[in-house]
Amino acid sequence: MSDTLDVRLLGKEYKVACGDSERADLMNAVTLLEAKLGEFGKVARGGGERVAVMAALDLAHELVLARRGAGGDSATLESESIQRRIDSIEARIAAALEQNESLF
Repeated sequence: MSDTLDVRLLGKEYKVACGDSERADLMNAVTLLEAKLGEFGKVARGGGERVAVMAALDLAHELVLARRGAGGDSATLESESIQRRIDSIEARIAAALEQNESLF
């Protein structure tokens, strides 16, 4: 069953579609993203969009490094499952940002 999760990022509220089995992982992703946004919010010039882009770039860089460390091309079933979850979360975040694009 799909439900929604209320998420607050950069002072804005977002509703994100989230299945019960994904709730804990999504909350962990929100916590990680909030930390990155806070980190870049302290040093980045400009508004929320610049901070969000810098945080996203940093997280993407960490993902690339993690993939390289996991063997790159020799993906296991577990890493494929993790990638599917990441893709799903990225799609939800993109949809939420699209809905609230005028806020940035």
